[in-house]
Amino acid sequence: MKTRILIIITIASIGFFLPGRAAAQGMPVYDNTNFVSMAKSLLESAKQTSELLKTVEFLKEQKERIEEVSNVVRQLKAVRDIIRNNERLYIMVRQDLRNILNSPYIRPEEVERVSESFNSIIENSMADIEFINEILSSGHLKLTDSERMEVIQEREKESIEMVMEIERKTQRYNDIIAFREMQNRINNRETNY
Repeated sequence: MKTRILIIITIASIGFFLPGRAAAQGMPVYDNTNFVSMAKSLLESAKQTSELLKTVEFLKEQKERIEEVSNVVRQLKAVRDIIRNNERLYIMVRQDLRNILNSPYIRPEEVERVSESFNSIIENSMADIEFINEILSSGHLKLTDSERMEVIQEREKESIEMVMEIERKTQRYNDIIAFREMQNRINNRETNY
């Protein structure tokens, strides 16, 4: 017990004789205001991060919607082009077929063959329009947007090919008519020699 009292007196006397700042040098000092402000900033940062994540999710949804609308617009443009090609096809067939069949240089046995070749193209274009109508209606074929677009683009290529085929046939029949007309002029010309 004497040794304990002696140790306590020695420590107390050392504490009295040391300068004030040396006595408090090893003691940490906590400032509660820094801790509170740090906690507030962490909470605010968490709120901002949460809002940022919500914004990112919203932007992803909007991007998906824009892509869906873009796909629909592409499909509508392709369908519009197919319809325009078919309208052009009908006009060409109506005008060109009438001109070809009214020509005196088309033989009666050729009339049916010419009509059938033009009619087969028209029937094919009508079948394409009906098929596209089925594809675009939601109740018939369950296709993804990319599969639907692929089918529509294929039909668009076919409609362009049909227009080109009508143009080739029309040109071929016009060439035949022109050749026969020239042949008729040569055979029926008057000779003055």
